[in-house]
Amino acid sequence: MKNNKITLLAAAAAFTLLTTQGAFAQKKYDTGAGDTEIKIGNVEAYSGPASAYGIIGKTEDAYFKMINDNGGINGRKINFISYDDGYSPPKTVEQIRKLIESDEVFLVFNALGTPTQTAVQKYQNTKKVPQLFLATGASKWNDPKDFPWTMGFQPSYRVEARIFAKYILKEKPNAKVAVFYQNDDFGKDYVAGLKDVFGDKASSLIVAEESYETTEPSIDSHIVKLKGTGADVFVNISTPKFAAQAIKKMAELEWKPMHLMTDVSISIGAVMKPAGLDASEGVLSAGYLKDASDPQWKDDAGMKKFMAFIDKYMPGANVSDANLVYGFAAAQTMVQVLQQCGDNLTRENVMKQAASLKGFAPDTLIPGITVSTSPTDFAPIEQLKMMRFTNGKWDLFGDIISAETGG
Repeated sequence: MKNNKITLLAAAAAFTLLTTQGAFAQKKYDTGAGDTEIKIGNVEAYSGPASAYGIIGKTEDAYFKMINDNGGINGRKINFISYDDGYSPPKTVEQIRKLIESDEVFLVFNALGTPTQTAVQKYQNTKKVPQLFLATGASKWNDPKDFPWTMGFQPSYRVEARIFAKYILKEKPNAKVAVFYQNDDFGKDYVAGLKDVFGDKASSLIVAEESYETTEPSIDSHIVKLKGTGADVFVNISTPKFAAQAIKKMAELEWKPMHLMTDVSISIGAVMKPAGLDASEGVLSAGYLKDASDPQWKDDAGMKKFMAFIDKYMPGANVSDANLVYGFAAAQTMVQVLQQCGDNLTRENVMKQAASLKGFAPDTLIPGITVSTSPTDFAPIEQLKMMRFTNGKWDLFGDIISAETGG
């Protein structure tokens, strides 16, 4: 009798083991993920010179709260841990280490800034912790061969420059182009993008390349010099303060070339108004996000979802700030990737799913512009639509232009 009992107990134990193994066979977890939660890390410039971007982190936090209130992702709640790095690389290193080694997050999402994220790229790739959907436009995040754990989000500076170059060739095939750029990776990425598309014609099309340092108090002398070249196209690759100075000085000099300006500096409040709305009239740029303050989107289904989210989770927020629609699109894309992961929440699978997005359309992107990636293409958004500053607002026009060269 005793032996029978032991055999039965052993059989029961074996059966329990088999069923538990069966249950666990479908579920795979890495650090930071489990049956009830997914820990997502983030660093943001809540203070310091880039603190205007802090609202991105707040928008993402609110978006994940909304997802949790609606049952989470495949039943798991998102635990979003976001720290301030003051846009300072040494501080970024400290905060990212804390997220990975103390908080044990599953991945780091939409961390802000080129210099700050460059400081932790090697560390995160060595640790094999996804550095996913970075909030920076540098083209170097699209390097799956050397950095398989890093992926950008927004169109890169090089992508935008290629689209500007395509537009210039179409509108003014014999243009005389003056390129004005910030003397750093941001500026040089743009110059490279223009030349990608101009190709052999670059030397005949570009009549001047003028750089400036961010420490210069005024760039007026550069603008005077560039007007003197007789250029009829001005490509303005400068950050908001200097973009406003350029627009103002050009108006004073009555220099009216075709003026293309980086989308880094399209803020009406920070650039166009200080430069003067009249002076800013006709400036061109390119965009990929809907403007929540523009009445043209009031009946748009995606925009209605965004506004309902703001009303409930961020009441009183300034919807004319493009950082809100940006944070919303990034968070929505992150949720899509996690949903695609199902119960296989390994870091490797997250990167695999992030690299297999096909025509995903976040609610706040301009219709026709989608998120698409592949194992060899870590640049999620590579399309833009041209826009012109008219009567105090940006008007989209023309077809969506994609960044492929030779196309």
